[in-house]
Amino acid sequence: MALNKNKIYLENLQLEAANSIKNITSKEEIENWRIDYLGRKGKISDFFQTFKNLKSKEKNELGSLANSIKNTLEKLYEKKSQSLDKQNNVKNEFFDFTLPSTPISAGSIHPTNQMMQEICEAFNKLGFNIFEGPEIESETYAFDKLNIPTNHPARDIWDTIYVKNVNKIKSLVLRPHTSPMQIRIMENNKPPIRVIIPGKCYRYEATDNTHEWHFHQIEGLVIDKNINFSNMKSTLFEFARIIFGEDTKSRFRCDFFPFVEPGAEMSINFKQNEWLELMGAGMVHPKVLMNVGLNPEEYSGFAFGLGIERAAMIKYGIENIRDFYANDYQFLKQFK
Repeated sequence: MALNKNKIYLENLQLEAANSIKNITSKEEIENWRIDYLGRKGKISDFFQTFKNLKSKEKNELGSLANSIKNTLEKLYEKKSQSLDKQNNVKNEFFDFTLPSTPISAGSIHPTNQMMQEICEAFNKLGFNIFEGPEIESETYAFDKLNIPTNHPARDIWDTIYVKNVNKIKSLVLRPHTSPMQIRIMENNKPPIRVIIPGKCYRYEATDNTHEWHFHQIEGLVIDKNINFSNMKSTLFEFARIIFGEDTKSRFRCDFFPFVEPGAEMSINFKQNEWLELMGAGMVHPKVLMNVGLNPEEYSGFAFGLGIERAAMIKYGIENIRDFYANDYQFLKQFK
């Protein structure tokens, strides 16, 4: 009988303590609560004093229950004390509402897209219109009409990625260059033509510091009567000055591309006595003009192809093309 009575007392004591601690709002009140229930002369200690007249079995059972309740109350005390400390800190903390807020890490335009926009704006100032074209091309536009027939050795220059063609028409490829748009534009537009074509290109080649399996390119095309090599040089030299600065020095050297004749490589003076290739260019080949129904005796023109990543690497001093696509925030945030 005494055992049950003591159990009921302990359970009521725990309930009483738990209810009373909920209404405590100050450090002084929580300290008084601790003394009342957990102190040396508190209610838990007083209960242990009644053990003298109990049997051994009852002592063990009630002692275990009393210790469990004591541990529960100690946890309630710790939790409430911490809560009151936080409230006091908030009340005492001074907050200056005039301070600037924490900067937001907003996104920005990717450096490749930034470079493409700059280049498009530069050529737009020079009177060029902007076109876009398909990234999946037929061999007809990617090679044949560009004076690169099936058995031409120059096809090895482009490590072409072929696309599975369920319709079994002319082989399809992921365009290895933006030059196919030269043909499409000349087929659908009469001279004079003055356009640039930005877009992605794809090649099956090893990745290193200056090569990626996909990259961005801008193709340029000018077709009209009496267009000559000097027109091309002056246009591209002026473009280089707009993008890289008024003091930029440029040069042309002979190069080979099947769809231009003569062909050239344009380089700019990046550092003292260091020339870096910027683009390939040349006068549109007479066979290319004939492939689109233009008379090479009447019309002439020039074309060029510029790598966007290469231009950005030169302008910003980037040594590894893979940095553009590594998704490294520390790298990308430099271009905000």
